[in-house]
Amino acid sequence: MMSRVFIVDDDPALRDALRQLLETAGLQVEAYANGASFLAACEHEQPDCVLLDMAMPGMSGYEVQASLNERDLRFPVIFLTGHGDIPMAVNAVQAGAADFLEKPVQRDVLLKRIRRALVLDEERRQADSQAQEIRQRHARLSTREREVMALVASGLSSKEIAQQLGLSHRTVESHRTNIMNKMGATSLAELITIAIHCDS
Repeated sequence: MMSRVFIVDDDPALRDALRQLLETAGLQVEAYANGASFLAACEHEQPDCVLLDMAMPGMSGYEVQASLNERDLRFPVIFLTGHGDIPMAVNAVQAGAADFLEKPVQRDVLLKRIRRALVLDEERRQADSQAQEIRQRHARLSTREREVMALVASGLSSKEIAQQLGLSHRTVESHRTNIMNKMGATSLAELITIAIHCDS
């Protein structure tokens, strides 16, 4: 599936040039002249990456980024600016931007940064999917199994867990085996790691 890049810039000549460059590189492109029209489009579909102009009439790039953060839309944003400085770049990245480039940007540099952002976004999506799967498996545990899993994650041995919960050692071992099967853990270390993620 072709990656989709949205361009948000009030300069029509630059929008067209960027569109041509990215489409030639095999990317699907949509272009918007201002932040408001881009944000409206995000109600229905989301890009894999955004090239966002910093200084635009109406909403600035910062304001668009803030609106994306408020909606918890986390696709990568690459800022483009004609008058960037270090504090501006730092603020943008601290607010979640994937990158910050000054105009005019070299073709190869831009494509390299976009492809890097797309790789990072795919990794984030995979991590989100795995986290969702773990949460779903955790929700299928019984109340007792969740108690045992939490105590395993805290570093207690089966014997200590049995004492704390008033269970037999064999019962705790049985719970632990069931938990590992349900959570898809192949080792105690993996189970502990999963348990930590469930609590985070």
